[in-house]
Amino acid sequence: MKVVYRILASCIILCAVIAVSGCSSSRSVPTPSINLVLTSNAFENRFAQLDYGVRLNFRDARNEYRKRLLLKHDQYVSSTPTVQVNPDVMSFVRESMRRYMRTMGFNLDADIATDYMMIVDITEYNVSYISGIGWSGVVAMEIEVRDSDNQLVYPSTPISGRATVAANGSNYASASYAINRAYANALEDIDWDRIAYYLKRADSPAQEANKQVDGDGETALEHTVLNWEVTSRPAGADVYWRIISSTPDVKNSNKNYKSTTPYESTETFDIKGLTYNNSGNVQIEILCEKPGYLPQKKVFNLRTAIDQKSINAHFTLVKDEY
Repeated sequence: MKVVYRILASCIILCAVIAVSGCSSSRSVPTPSINLVLTSNAFENRFAQLDYGVRLNFRDARNEYRKRLLLKHDQYVSSTPTVQVNPDVMSFVRESMRRYMRTMGFNLDADIATDYMMIVDITEYNVSYISGIGWSGVVAMEIEVRDSDNQLVYPSTPISGRATVAANGSNYASASYAINRAYANALEDIDWDRIAYYLKRADSPAQEANKQVDGDGETALEHTVLNWEVTSRPAGADVYWRIISSTPDVKNSNKNYKSTTPYESTETFDIKGLTYNNSGNVQIEILCEKPGYLPQKKVFNLRTAIDQKSINAHFTLVKDEY
């Protein structure tokens, strides 16, 4: 009987040792972490004087295999170790790129009617360990920009960043540094000057020849000041004007009253559908009327008026003898 008790006691002690050993072993191998942080410093207020705002649309374009942040680790033959990623890639890129662009002076989410749309497709975001080389980070994206009318102004352009850190395979702090440096290099690979170019109104209508007036004040045409000067002899005649168009983009209009002569004014454009290119097919008709005198009209080519920034007309009125 004593022998049986000794055997049972030995078994209990052995099980306890195995259990303690198992717990100790699980506690001694924590899950490694890779922490995503923005390490690149943006140039402050570099684009603070832009005329239009921009909205960001982020899309995850990675395939299932490349959605793993730790892509390869050649010290593990059959599997890649599991790592914790803080925060997740999409949340990090959304927050960090917005912060980066705000620092540079981009106006984000300014006006939904005039904002441009910047689409960011993330195609690769991972780090790998290769024996003899160390940790290697790769970040790749594709970027395009569309205007408020959804017209493509900055075609889809691939950008990328890479970084390598010589360290051993268990040094996950170096893995974090490699992927964060790769992301910083990717941000610096973006042609921010070219993107900013589209967010600034052109100095003259000819520089945005096909951009249509839509009434939102976002074209150079709508900010082109036209000097009007209409005179008559004798003075005191009524001045009317109307649009005569031979392009389907711009509608003809009925005559509209302006004032009496002498009329002087500085005005901007609000002719819907007008572009610099189609302005050669649009005319402005000026009509001058005074009781007791025959009505007279003059027609001006709008392209010429835009280039000269003026419409000048003088009417020598003729008495109506009938």
